[in-house]
Amino acid sequence: MSPPTSSDKKQSGIARVLGSATAGIAELAIFHPVDTTAKRLMSNSTRITSASQLNQVVFRNTANESVARRFVSLFPGLGYAAGYKILQRVYKYGGQPFANEFLTKNFRGHFENAFGQKTGKALMSASAGSLIGIGEIVLLPLDVLKIKRQTNPESFRGRGFLKIIKDEGFSLYRGWGWTAARNAPGSFALFGGNAFAKEYLFKLEDYGAATWTQNFVASIFGASASLIVSAPLDVIKTRIQNKNFENPEKGFTILKNMAKNEGMGAFFKGLVPKLLTTGPKLVFSFALAQTLIPAFDRILSPKN
Repeated sequence: MSPPTSSDKKQSGIARVLGSATAGIAELAIFHPVDTTAKRLMSNSTRITSASQLNQVVFRNTANESVARRFVSLFPGLGYAAGYKILQRVYKYGGQPFANEFLTKNFRGHFENAFGQKTGKALMSASAGSLIGIGEIVLLPLDVLKIKRQTNPESFRGRGFLKIIKDEGFSLYRGWGWTAARNAPGSFALFGGNAFAKEYLFKLEDYGAATWTQNFVASIFGASASLIVSAPLDVIKTRIQNKNFENPEKGFTILKNMAKNEGMGAFFKGLVPKLLTTGPKLVFSFALAQTLIPAFDRILSPKN
């Protein structure tokens, strides 16, 4: 067996869970209103030509209320969002290192022979992210309920979580194919952009040894690449998930209608707000997780 490509230190599973969960909680507390705004803009199928129309799209029934009431209206579905976001961040940020270790152990030689040592290492990180991104569809029901709360609360009709699970069943996985199609390249770009920045910009041998500043800058590369690559499929996924439970619409139907009625630019609706809002959210949580995981590992590791 060939020698390791790096001196990357393996963090404990507990450290990965704690670091990722803490990053998810912090992200949710700060950025949930931003996420609601982006989802409502992506769900809107009309042209916005004035500040008044933008106000109606974002704040809906509270558009003419006080600033405080409008701000509170950006927190629908917070319970679903908390469950989804924390589990997602633990799964994604905490799970990718395990997938990366699996690829390193079993396929390192293939990557190095094809791409060279440094590029191969970065591409393994990207590929591990892609695998984790595809598996993220197991959390899809929580994402669906969060998006419906944000964009189409009438679909709940007073039903609670357990009642909806019982009534809707596997329909909560509607759009899973489009979600997987979005997550695979999106997560590849997220972890790949991050890894390439650490490898070539900062020349790090151990990615886990990056400083907060290095993690932050590397996360900007990864997050920007991820949002741009996944934007068209994210718009389709959001429109599938925000429909009423009894009125589903196929992804290809949405794609066809968007191209016909709204033009190709519709596939990038909400991209600028996402880069300006979701981008910092993703950068913040990704950089925080990458900083906290090694920190928790040092705290939990027995002293020598």
